[in-house]
Amino acid sequence: MEEMKEFEKNLIALDNENILNTYKRFNVVLKEGHGATLKDYTGKEYIDFSSGIGTNSFGACDKEWVDAVTKQASTLQHSSNLYYTAPQVLVAKMLCDKTNMKKVFFGNSGAEANECAIKAARKYSYDKYGAGRSEIITLQNSFHGRTIATLSATGQDVFHQWFFPFVGDFKYCPASDIDALKGLISEKTCAIMIETVQGEGGVVALDPAFIKYIDEVCKEKDILFIVDEVQTGNGRTGYLYSYMEYGVTPNIVTTAKGLAGGLPFAAILFDEKTENVLTYGQHGTTFGGNPVCAAAALSILSRINDKLLKHVKECRKIIEDRLSDIKEVKSISGKGLMVGIELEDGLKAVDIAAKCMENGLIPLTAKTKIRLLPPLNITFEELNKGLDILIQVLKEA
Repeated sequence: MEEMKEFEKNLIALDNENILNTYKRFNVVLKEGHGATLKDYTGKEYIDFSSGIGTNSFGACDKEWVDAVTKQASTLQHSSNLYYTAPQVLVAKMLCDKTNMKKVFFGNSGAEANECAIKAARKYSYDKYGAGRSEIITLQNSFHGRTIATLSATGQDVFHQWFFPFVGDFKYCPASDIDALKGLISEKTCAIMIETVQGEGGVVALDPAFIKYIDEVCKEKDILFIVDEVQTGNGRTGYLYSYMEYGVTPNIVTTAKGLAGGLPFAAILFDEKTENVLTYGQHGTTFGGNPVCAAAALSILSRINDKLLKHVKECRKIIEDRLSDIKEVKSISGKGLMVGIELEDGLKAVDIAAKCMENGLIPLTAKTKIRLLPPLNITFEELNKGLDILIQVLKEA
């Protein structure tokens, strides 16, 4: 035990010495895991309510996922997009079949997916209307990535620092404010881009009437409707993609995070209006659609079915039932297994998260809230064990 503690201490020192200090890490060195249970080098167990910030859809080392990745890695680990590969084609077909979208472009991350969507929206408008119709409306409190363009699309002033000049022609609408949106739409508007649940912005779900209004006004004015499903997608909210709950039809959908169960993989889905906007030479990537990542995505997507989505909703009910009577909890937000917990005044989410880590639970934070993103297939036993820790920490706070 002492030897392993020293080993972890040395690893942390090496990290501080050699890795750019852009993360405020918890004082934990994770070694291994299975499902929603992880271990450090001393053997201490942690219930994982973060799933790698929503990426490990089926938790750690899911057997079917491991088998799919291992088989593909031992067959062909990579080729460029100058050639066809079966896993990529099969994932594209599966996505189109499950969403009724028409075409897919593959990237590596949510930020890349949103970059692609921004490019496609502006090109669609340029091709049809010429220059000058390039404004994209996003929402205040949104988060769309950390590249210059996706930071520019992000509707939070805290991110609009240091890296000037940012990309122009973005406007920010207060979330769920239809009247404000009406005032922002103009002849220069080419797209409206939203998250149905603002994850990094505090796990805030949009008003369904607002989402439906965007769908309607975009159709009326030939404005593209983009839904950022980077965090909400792939079963996270209890639907394959969160927009499906509202009966709307986006023109472009972006997804990443949980799509490949822990490997870097993103997809941008295009409908019949946008499927031919980007053509030869106008966009590309070296690693997007990588066969190993695509094989992982096939393993994940093939198992996001009604049974799993029902389980996600049942887990949500357990969380709400168990936390609803805890006096330290002011409110619960989000959808499905994308959970935001607003704490009573005087309690700080960062302090609660740190105390949870000490007691064997890995949560996240978002703004002033505790954020939970457990694996979609977390067992009821693991879920309740993690909630036991969280509730005890809250009561002792």
